[in-house]
Amino acid sequence: MSVVATPKFNTVSQSFHSELKKRVNQYFKQAGKESTGNFELYLKAGILVTSFIALYVHLVFFTPGTLLALAECVLLGLTVAGIGFNVMHDGGHGSFSRRKWVNTLAAFSLNVLGGSSFMWNVKHNIIHHAYTNIDGVDDDIDIQPWMRMSSTQPRHKMHKYQHVYFWFLYALLYILWIVFLDYSKYFSKQIGITPLKKMKLSDHLVFWGFKVFNLVLYVALPIYTVGFTAWLTGFLTFALVTGLVISIVFQLAHTVEHTHFPVPNEATGKLDDEWAVHQLKTTANFAPKSKLVNWYVGGLNFQVEHHLFPKISHVHYPEINKIVKATCAEFNVTYIEYARLDQAIMSHVHFLRDMGRK
Repeated sequence: MSVVATPKFNTVSQSFHSELKKRVNQYFKQAGKESTGNFELYLKAGILVTSFIALYVHLVFFTPGTLLALAECVLLGLTVAGIGFNVMHDGGHGSFSRRKWVNTLAAFSLNVLGGSSFMWNVKHNIIHHAYTNIDGVDDDIDIQPWMRMSSTQPRHKMHKYQHVYFWFLYALLYILWIVFLDYSKYFSKQIGITPLKKMKLSDHLVFWGFKVFNLVLYVALPIYTVGFTAWLTGFLTFALVTGLVISIVFQLAHTVEHTHFPVPNEATGKLDDEWAVHQLKTTANFAPKSKLVNWYVGGLNFQVEHHLFPKISHVHYPEINKIVKATCAEFNVTYIEYARLDQAIMSHVHFLRDMGRK
C-alpha cells in the first residue's frame, strides 16, 4: 500500500545523526578545508563541458562518417550523463562552490541538457532526499505499472520478467524525461503526492524558453545540417546511452537486495527510525575503491555519504566515508556497500527478479 500523506521521522534522545554531523564538521575544521568543490572538481567540470561542446559541434556542423558519428554519439551520451553527475548534481545541492551564483549556474546546466532544474529540485532535493524509498512519496521508485520496485506496489504478470527487460526501460529514461515527464509535472502541478512549489513568472519563462531552445539544439538544427535519418539515428543513440547510464547509477544506490523500503505506522504516520538511520537503511554504496567510477559518477558511488551530507561536495566523500563507517559501527547501524560495480548490478538484477516473483 502506498503512502497517502507525508510521513514523519522518529526522534531519539541520543541522536546518531547529531554525533555524525559533529564528527564530520570536526574533520573539515581540523583539515582546514571547505566542504564545497575544489580545483579537482572545477578541472573535471571544464573537461566535461568542453567535451560536450566539441562533440556537439563536430557532429552537427562537420558531419563525420557513420561509424565515427555513432561512436561520438555514444561519447556525447556519456558526457551528458557525466555533466549531470558532476556539475549539475553538485550545483543543485549547493556544494559545487561556496559562491551561490556558481552553484546556480552549475545546477542550471540541466536546462541546457534537456531537463528542468526547477522540476529536478523538487523531485530530487525536496522529495527523494527526504523520503528515500518510501512508496507513494519517493518518485524515483514509481515506475508503475511497468516495473515493481517495492513490495508495497501491486504485482502484474509482466513483472516476472522485469529483471530482463529493465535495460530497455532504463534506456528510455532521458527521452521520457525531456518529452513527457517534465511536462506532466508542470501541468499536474505535483510530483506524486507532493505539490510543486509555486512557480514565479521567471520560472515559467525559463521552463518554456529552454524547452524551445532544446528543440532547436537537439532536433531542428541537427535535422537541418545532417538530415532526418542521420539525426534520428544519432539522437536515439545519444539519448539511449544517456538514459541507461543515469538510470543504472541512481538505481544501484537504492534498489538492491539489502536496502529497505520503510512503511510508516498507519495510526501515527511515523517511521520507526530517525532520518539519518533511515538513509543508511535505504541507501547503498558501490565500487568505493574505483577511482574511475568515482571520477565519472561524481561520487554517486558514495551514495550513503551523499544522502547524509548532500550539501558537501562529492570530492570529499572518500574521506567522509571513513568517519561514517566508524560511527555506524559504534551505533550498531548497518552500512550497505558493494565492493565492485558488477556486484551492485547483479544485486539490482536479483532485487528486480525477487520483486517480480513475490
